[in-house]
Amino acid sequence: MLIEGFEDAPVVVGEGLLELPGFWAAYLMWLSQTEEYDPVPQWFGVDGADADAAYEAIIDEDRWPAFRIPFAGGHTALVIGQNFPDDPSTEYVVVHPEWGRRQGHLATVSGHQAGPGLSWRELHHIAHTPDLNSPGVHEAYARLLLLLPVLGDQDLPEDAAAVVGDALAEAGVPAASAPHLADALLADHPLWEPAEWTLPGASPLSGGQEPFLGILHCDGHLSPRCGTRLAQGITREQNDRLARALGTWPSDTVQSAEPPGSTASDHSHQPASPTRRA
Repeated sequence: MLIEGFEDAPVVVGEGLLELPGFWAAYLMWLSQTEEYDPVPQWFGVDGADADAAYEAIIDEDRWPAFRIPFAGGHTALVIGQNFPDDPSTEYVVVHPEWGRRQGHLATVSGHQAGPGLSWRELHHIAHTPDLNSPGVHEAYARLLLLLPVLGDQDLPEDAAAVVGDALAEAGVPAASAPHLADALLADHPLWEPAEWTLPGASPLSGGQEPFLGILHCDGHLSPRCGTRLAQGITREQNDRLARALGTWPSDTVQSAEPPGSTASDHSHQPASPTRRA
């Protein structure tokens, strides 16, 4: 499998690993480890052997799994295991065929972490807007859980734990433990603090130039999205399409006028308004 920028790496399609009994335990157990919570594979409804087998497949140095999460407008979120022997990491990026080698860096999970990478609003919207014509993971519960490690939002909705709990139950987590596990996954991120997410305004150094609209910035100092645009180097029109795909295009702009750079051919991609928080 070739991904721009990873041509010389042993990257392979990873979606088949989701069928392993211990996959979700291997993928998420570290995220639920806090001072208050001490997770075990049984919380996920599997035993230690299943979790260990899935973990070995996820960190295989000869086969780096990439999980594709296609969403609106031809965009794809990628979860890529970079299984270097001495410095493994998991990279979370957004790509689009028109961007060439450019990527929108969401987050890095490793000893040199960078994040958070998504607000709850974006995470929920991507999870529930699959592009069924593109290959990858289409089930909303799996999309949400795959991207959950990059979440960092200080303004979670009241039912966030219920939404995550429902996703865990669909993934096979026992109903009795899903709510408790959801609380653990959202309690305290091991790598970064929750951030505030806001739409950017005009910079006093921009010379009055209109800012690229619609894509959130966060104030987390470790985040690739702190004070900078997601996907550097893309055009304004590509930025606008990405904003709509993320569900964060400003509602007043959508209702009052066409997005900057849009044409009649863009109408089929335009949403009525940003996705409401769950």
